[in-house]
Amino acid sequence: MNEFEGKKILILGMARSGIAAAELLHKNGAAVSISDMKEKDAFEGALDGILPLVEHAYLGSDVTEDMLKGKDLLVISPGVPIDVKPVLLAQSMNIPVTGEMEMASRLIKGELVAVTGTNGKTTTVTLLGEIFEAAGRNAYVCGNIGYPVSAAAMDAREGDVIVAEVSSFQLETVSTFHPLSAAVLNITEDHLNRHKTMQRYIDLKEHIFVNQTAEDTAVLNMDDPVTRAFAADMKGKVAFFSRKEEPAEGAFVRDGQIIWRANGEEKTVCAADEVYIPGPHNLENALAAVAVAASRGVPAAVIRHVLKTFKGVEHRIEFTRELDGIRYINDSKGTNTDSTIKAVEAMTRPTALILGGYDKHVSFVPLAKCIMEHELIRHCVLIGDTADQIERELRAEGYTAITRTGTMEDAILKCRDSAGDGWNVLLSPACASFDMFKDYEERGRVFKQIVNAL
Repeated sequence: MNEFEGKKILILGMARSGIAAAELLHKNGAAVSISDMKEKDAFEGALDGILPLVEHAYLGSDVTEDMLKGKDLLVISPGVPIDVKPVLLAQSMNIPVTGEMEMASRLIKGELVAVTGTNGKTTTVTLLGEIFEAAGRNAYVCGNIGYPVSAAAMDAREGDVIVAEVSSFQLETVSTFHPLSAAVLNITEDHLNRHKTMQRYIDLKEHIFVNQTAEDTAVLNMDDPVTRAFAADMKGKVAFFSRKEEPAEGAFVRDGQIIWRANGEEKTVCAADEVYIPGPHNLENALAAVAVAASRGVPAAVIRHVLKTFKGVEHRIEFTRELDGIRYINDSKGTNTDSTIKAVEAMTRPTALILGGYDKHVSFVPLAKCIMEHELIRHCVLIGDTADQIERELRAEGYTAITRTGTMEDAILKCRDSAGDGWNVLLSPACASFDMFKDYEERGRVFKQIVNAL
């Protein structure tokens, strides 16, 4: 018997997480109804598998009081803010509201670890999945990565490891979510269109640790002043990671070697320059993965092997093609300014950069300053809703090598025209994709399709 058996539950938001939540709850004996503002036809068959399992499918309209009447729980997908009308209506009717990840975590079998932060989450959880697999464990990399926590909860068994990539959106509804090891990689300005203030965003990131106990491990970036300060609040053991310092407990670099130190004992993992994925930000991701994996008992030799062979993730500084001496790089996962700054800093050749997309109400000034200082960015091609703002902030810093265009194809062609032998063309938009694409994955696929057709 589980807490959802026999309960009447409405799921709001029927993207991948909502579909997986419906399957999981039905499998666990709940009477499930679903709701989405989109009409059935807009799902192009994605709902066909779950429609026979649900009591009611409310599609193409907003949630009403009648739909909520008699329900024991409202489950919201990560893309649904907690202040929208249906959520407030449920709360006014004394119906509990929870998120898909929180709900699924209550049904998970196995060992839960989790990673959040503004940037580096996908790379770090994917790396951790490979480390746990190499250590002989079944690992499920899930969460804000396209494979929902609900799907992992259906598949995982006792003894497996669930590695969850966790967004600030998902942390809005956490009440019992309890990772045995959890990491916050870094915190910079993002998602202020949803969270309104930077402090609210910071508080949500710290919420990943709220249910940890003295037996658990909190992994924190010592080089980030915001995450470093979290240490004072932790109930679990703190393991820092750092490129610049040597924490008493954690993962760090000394004389070019990655070291794991715990309980006064040190183990050398590998040389920092043996980490296959390039850039200082990826060294940080690797150090965080070392701290999480080592805190769960994975041997240093296993971690070493994976760090030396792991080739990164799709859409994150992903080499696509070289043509006429120009290297095309897909960093569609660069959905905020700090992520794009890291991509810019990883460039070692003259680069034409494609920027712009959906407006998340953040400043591009730090990115504009970085582009001016990093003299290898020779041309910026701007697309999307934020093109005006990015152009203003680039010009305010004195950067003038700017072209405006309306489509991804035109942007790529403008970059090719300005580039030459020995150059890069980098897609790293510093913005979400929703103004022109379904998600960053579609944006990255379109970029690669156009580049491969050149």
